[in-house]
Amino acid sequence: MSQGSRTAARPRPSLLYAVKQVELIVRARLDELLRDSGVTALQYTALTVLAARDGLTSAELARNSFVTPQAMADLVTALERGDLITRRRNPDNRRQLLISLTPSGQDLLARYAEPVAAIEERMLTGLGDDERERFRSYLNAARASLAQ
Repeated sequence: MSQGSRTAARPRPSLLYAVKQVELIVRARLDELLRDSGVTALQYTALTVLAARDGLTSAELARNSFVTPQAMADLVTALERGDLITRRRNPDNRRQLLISLTPSGQDLLARYAEPVAAIEERMLTGLGDDERERFRSYLNAARASLAQ
């Protein structure tokens, strides 16, 4: 059997495997990029969620950041200690604490916006505008299907 036929006979990795590999590589690149900031990729993700949706509870932030409520509790504590977020009582439900970005949190997101966008751009290298839009659409459709 020639080298070429052995390669051709090898099964392709599953789509789930490929998605997980992309996630791991992106997370490693983000952790490397953010190392000097003092925040992790997961913490950065939570900050971006708050930038889009201010005033979330810890449980809502956990759901939108793809971590467990327990992991989010530690994350929120670390972000609050770093003066990147603040918590305040919900005036409509005094038992809830609502989380918001501080000016320092907003500054951190602004400082890393371009380098993070460069990671996304690198990931999409070789795809045209139409392919990028289809890729985004397919990923969002898959996420929505699995979330139901």
